[in-house]
Amino acid sequence: MTNFMKSVDERTNLAGTNRLELLLFSLGVDSQTGREEVFGINVFKVREVMSIPEITQAPDMPPAVEGMISLRGQLIPVVNLTKFCDLQMDTPPEIMIVTEYNNAMQGYMVYSVDTILRLDWNKVKTPPEMLSESMGGVVTAVTELEDGRIVMIMDVEKVLADTTQDESKDRWFSEVTASEAREVTVFFADDSLVARKQIERTLDHMGFTHVSANNGLEAWEKLKEIADRADSANQPVKHFIQLILTDVEMPEMDGFVLTKKIKSDSRFNGIPVIMHSSLSSDSNQNLGINVGANDYVPKFDPTNLSEVLEKNLAQNDPQKQLNDHS
Repeated sequence: MTNFMKSVDERTNLAGTNRLELLLFSLGVDSQTGREEVFGINVFKVREVMSIPEITQAPDMPPAVEGMISLRGQLIPVVNLTKFCDLQMDTPPEIMIVTEYNNAMQGYMVYSVDTILRLDWNKVKTPPEMLSESMGGVVTAVTELEDGRIVMIMDVEKVLADTTQDESKDRWFSEVTASEAREVTVFFADDSLVARKQIERTLDHMGFTHVSANNGLEAWEKLKEIADRADSANQPVKHFIQLILTDVEMPEMDGFVLTKKIKSDSRFNGIPVIMHSSLSSDSNQNLGINVGANDYVPKFDPTNLSEVLEKNLAQNDPQKQLNDHS
C-alpha cells in the first residue's frame, strides 16, 4: 500500500500549475442504488494507507467515530465514513487512510483504495447542491473520470468539524478582539462552507467588512471587477479592499494560481495576500511563499488567523509604520 504514496518533493512541483493529485477510494457498493461511491482526497493530506488496526472504544464520541488507535505513540480518532455520509453499504470497510490536516490527524475507514489521479483543477467543479446535501454536506467538489464515474472530493474541514470540534462554540472566538484598524475590507476565497463560516465569524469579531468567493476562478473574476471599478473611479484598488485571504485547494482555480495572478497584476500592489489552508506542513507553507503569498496561516485557529491579518495590515499601512517609527 506504500506504493500509493509518492515523494513530497515530486508532488510539490504541482504548485502553481493548477493541478492536484487525488487519492481515490471507495466506500463500497450502495445497497439501495447498487452504485459504487468513489471519493477523492488530496494526496498532500494522506500520511499512509493501512489495514484497519484494532480500535479502542472511547466514551462520548460522535456516532461516526468508531474509537481511537495509537499510531507511533499518537492517539488518533477513527472515522467510519460510511456512517458519516449516512450510506447503507453491502461491503464493510477494510482499509484505513491516515490523514493529517489542520494540524490534526484522523483515520478514515473505507472499503478500498484505488489509485492516485493527477488532474487539472479546472476539471474539478462545484457539486450540485442536491448531491452535497445527500452526502451530509461532505462533498465540496466533483470531477468525472474517463470511464464516466463521478469522483466526489471530500470537504475534510466538514468531517473534522463534525467529529472532533464544534465550530459554533463561542470559545473558539473568545480571544479574537476588535481591530484598531477601522474601515478594513477583506476579500476571501474558500470552497468549504464550514471554513467560510469560520472566516466570516473571525472577520465579524474583528469588525472588518468582507467579500467572498467560493473558488479561485470566481475570486479572480470578482477581483478583476473590483480592479476595473477602481480604474473607473481613478482610485487604487487598495482603497476598495485592504487584504486578500485565499484557500489553496479550490475547484477550477487553486490558491497558488490565484495568488500568482494577483501578484502579476500591478493594480493589486500594496494588498497583502494570505494563504489559509488545511495543508499545514512546512513544505506547503514554503510553496505559498514561493508563489508570492505574503503569509501563510494553517486552518483553523481564529486567534492565530486574526493575529496574522493584523500583522499584515500593519505592515502595509504607511500611517501606522510612520507612527511606529516616530
